[in-house]
Amino acid sequence: MKPNWELNNCCNHEQLWRTVILRPFKLVTVFLHEASHAIACKLTCGHVEGIQVHADEGGTTQTRGGVYWLILPAGYIGSSFWGMVLILASTKLLTARIAAGCFIAALLIVLFVAKNWTLRGLCIGFIVFLGVIWILQETTKVRILRYIILFIGVMNSLFSVYDIYDDLISRRVNSSDAEKFAEVCPCPCTGVGWGVIWGLISFIFLCGAVYLGAVILS
Repeated sequence: MKPNWELNNCCNHEQLWRTVILRPFKLVTVFLHEASHAIACKLTCGHVEGIQVHADEGGTTQTRGGVYWLILPAGYIGSSFWGMVLILASTKLLTARIAAGCFIAALLIVLFVAKNWTLRGLCIGFIVFLGVIWILQETTKVRILRYIILFIGVMNSLFSVYDIYDDLISRRVNSSDAEKFAEVCPCPCTGVGWGVIWGLISFIFLCGAVYLGAVILS
């Protein structure tokens, strides 16, 4: 009897995308999305009342005040921007260390404004994870800090683009950031239209990160 090497029912793109191993990194993307809302709120003199990240890869940021039409797009666009920053930071060990330190500091800050245990657990888990990777980088021959920062950046960039398509373009959700933005923005554009625009901006960030990273490494 000949063995069957076909993998028709194993490891399709949907199963790989939803694997348990990738779940924490996808939640980090949600965290950066919500953190970007919070940063935009603070930069426009608003108040952040709390941040939540849910196990189903959703999240919410409660804000008061600030410039609403700047806070709304900051989630998707900001998440893509941070992905680009992490990809570029991974090109040098020094910048990877700085990125890891800033990431740990951000997680510590958010830990005190987190409103649910999923986000608290995510913060604590990644603080420990990055701390261990950093210690291994400095004390052993397991020098993978740059690759971890690169992986987080790539995951964040790819998931941001996918999330925009899934949430804002392929289907219409009345409560989405894009639909809310279409209501407050005087420009004659629908939520789907803004989703396309934000998706293009996110894709430009991704392409820019790949190009600039290649230039730096060349």
